Amino acid sequence: QLQSDAKVLVIKARSEKVQFRPNAQAAFLRTQQTGLVGLILPKIDHNFFAHITNGVLDQAAKEDYKVIVLCSNESYEKEKKHINDLLQLSADGIFISIAKSTNTFDHLKSVQKSNTPLVIFDRYAKILPSHRIVIDDKHAAFKATEHLIKMGCDKIAYLRGDFISQIYVDRFLGYKEALAFYQIPFNQDLVLTCNYNSIEEGGIQILKLLNSGVEFNGLFAVEDLLALGAMEKLKKHDFKIPDDVAIMGFSNWKMAEVASPPLSSVEQNGYLMGEKVFQLFIKDKENKLEENSFQTEIIPTKIILRESTALKIKI
Repeated sequence: QLQSDAKVLVIKARSEKVQFRPNAQAAFLRTQQTGLVGLILPKIDHNFFAHITNGVLDQAAKEDYKVIVLCSNESYEKEKKHINDLLQLSADGIFISIAKSTNTFDHLKSVQKSNTPLVIFDRYAKILPSHRIVIDDKHAAFKATEHLIKMGCDKIAYLRGDFISQIYVDRFLGYKEALAFYQIPFNQDLVLTCNYNSIEEGGIQILKLLNSGVEFNGLFAVEDLLALGAMEKLKKHDFKIPDDVAIMGFSNWKMAEVASPPLSSVEQNGYLMGEKVFQLFIKDKENKLEENSFQTEIIPTKIILRESTALKIKI
């Protein structure tokens, strides 16, 4: 035993002397795990996705995982390539928010067929069964629209997202359901479709609405940037916010708080979403979920009221 212990000490001393590092390939052959996970984002310069990334990174560090962060830039082709690259690297898990242009899902099905845990967050596809970490977009949009209605808005314009992403479909449905619940007729002329969700596009779309002559006294935008762009154009056309038009955004970006006036918005807890994404992956990896079953977790939202709407109403 003494001789064996002596050999261990010699090996340890030599390892420290040459600064030995474990061989990742050898570790994979032994455990069939790489200690790598992939995180695919549709945008990298996005406040909400930045919070999600931090949540994933912090949880991964606790479990001694390394995270490869990739960005699709809303491109299906890039998204598919990232998936293939991560599978070739034998990533232990893949986490993804689907790009706007993605409308076919064979690349994601290939992840599931490889028995690699797949967790889809925020943007997902209803037709693809999977683990999901999401918010209740329809309910959140209902509550945001309801707040404008309770302020006295009965002609609420809506800057909606594209027709492909499920989150934008759900937010549009929430807006329509709130109008129906309070017996306000739906007016298609008050709905404008946005493809880029930028400040510039928000300004362009609100000018279209102003030029159309359709009256409105409230505005709900599917993203804060659209709301901020619209608000700036309205102010330049001498509209008082919220007296003439009350404005509600979605996502509660940092700039919403410092806008003039500060923008009311739906807050999504991106950091918590990121934490839950990684925790669900660990549950799957450790076989703590029922076999062949998928889990969906809903992250709560809340309305942050600021001067672009009334602060006094609590919902």
